[in-house]
Amino acid sequence: MYGLEKRPNDAFEFDLEKELRTDQKRRKELMDMSEQAVKELKEGLRAEDPKSENFEKYGILLHGFTAFQTVASKVK
Repeated sequence: MYGLEKRPNDAFEFDLEKELRTDQKRRKELMDMSEQAVKELKEGLRAEDPKSENFEKYGILLHGFTAFQTVASKVK
């Protein structure tokens, strides 16, 4: 109705989603890398002064890696 219905073939997919769906080894590699990055960023956030510029940068990166993990975990 109103052009909102989508057939499964018409659904948009990012290249990363296609890659994660087809290559399980690459998916595990990226998930492990992102887990390590999240751990390091959290350590950096604990060590930094909340008013410093690095604190904000660490926070932005942390949000990016957690967003990646969310997308990667939703890929079938």
